[in-house]
Amino acid sequence: MKIYYYGNQIYQLSFALPFYRNLGGIFIVNKPRKFFSYKLRMINANIDPTIKTFLNTPRVERHKPNEMKNLEGIIVSQSNQSLIVNSKKCKTIFVGHGTGDKRYGGNANALLSYDYLFISGDKHLVKLKDEGVNIPAERLIKIGNPRFDDYVNGKIDRDKEMDRLGIKDRTKPNILYAPTWRWGNGTFRKYVYKFAREMTSDFNLIVRPHHHDAKRILKVKLFALSLGIKNLYFSNPNNIRSSDTMNDFMVSDLMISDTSSIVYEYLITKKPLIIIRNDFPNLHNMPDEMNIMKHVSLFDNSQNMVKLIKENLENQDTEKIMNELLFNCFYFNDGKSTNRAIEFIKSLSA
Repeated sequence: MKIYYYGNQIYQLSFALPFYRNLGGIFIVNKPRKFFSYKLRMINANIDPTIKTFLNTPRVERHKPNEMKNLEGIIVSQSNQSLIVNSKKCKTIFVGHGTGDKRYGGNANALLSYDYLFISGDKHLVKLKDEGVNIPAERLIKIGNPRFDDYVNGKIDRDKEMDRLGIKDRTKPNILYAPTWRWGNGTFRKYVYKFAREMTSDFNLIVRPHHHDAKRILKVKLFALSLGIKNLYFSNPNNIRSSDTMNDFMVSDLMISDTSSIVYEYLITKKPLIIIRNDFPNLHNMPDEMNIMKHVSLFDNSQNMVKLIKENLENQDTEKIMNELLFNCFYFNDGKSTNRAIEFIKSLSA
């Protein structure tokens, strides 16, 4: 049975890579521009020696969400759009691309159209409940977060990733700045220049913008060059193979972010985290035990960020706090979530 992976944006397909690397399959994009972007980002990523493609990428096809009735097999979707399929020939599984506090984009009721949802943890269930989306328990498949597996299983080499980023001074702590896009009320554009000026004397600053702000990397590089700023590095989220978030997590000693779902994924590191306060209103109501804002330092531009970072790096309670929050939000965290997902997918095709 064929397996397909659908994403509305190329970066979303990074959430499908753990499955593809074990099962193979075909990626789906919805526009010609994304087709060529995919080809560029997935050079030599093909794992099937029987398939010959231009640039040796995994197979990719173009289908709009409402034009999938001819597909046969299983579609694993990273985007919460309704997929119009022939239910007799095709099963659909929703994975999504993060379990943060932002509400689902578009119409959350689109999730009702999926045959199954892979559930990463209790926080995922609270999000569904807060949206008023009621899905029968037998369609909710608890697998944990497959994105964590390589990190937990020690498959990411810290030194290799620092080489990728070009980090020279390895005596300094590495600070990862990974804000979201407009859903964090633009904290990237507000703070990236400030952080570059103020933090790089004490730390290596790794800037990882959201996919939609990646186009601004060159401007920030030119700004740093004009001022002679050193110890500033960039990780482009559009390079979904080499610049995976987990790779950047491994390099980092602390992360700064905002409303991005990446803040909850960062819990797997059990490292300190600083959240930038912002007034973005469209967030879920979360119990305190699943609300990261209740457990980490908050920055509102009134504090000295360098001092705040140093205080967090010295906090001996961080690992315990993060570990408890991790297990409140996500199931298992044992490096076997991908295996659970694969076993389920195989059961559908048996």
